[in-house]
Amino acid sequence: MSSSEYLGIVAGLITTFAIVPQIFRVYKLKSAREISFIYNSAMLLGAIVWLAYGIVLGLFSLIIWNSIGIVLNGWFLFAKIRFGREKTKV
Repeated sequence: MSSSEYLGIVAGLITTFAIVPQIFRVYKLKSAREISFIYNSAMLLGAIVWLAYGIVLGLFSLIIWNSIGIVLNGWFLFAKIRFGREKTKV
């Protein structure tokens, strides 16, 4: 494996898992009102396109990290849909 591939693996690891604390926060607070639906949708779409690009070029780091990123961004989008509504006061 080349040094540039190692660099891609490290960069992908950092950027892919950067969303994890936000996912934990949304589930802990059960609130995602402040999360942008458009931003999250764009990130998910971007990860899908990067995955396709990685598959076409056979780039392991793009394939693995964007596959994981799609799962994480999909999970985050689900949380936005589930917890994004205003809480009604009883």
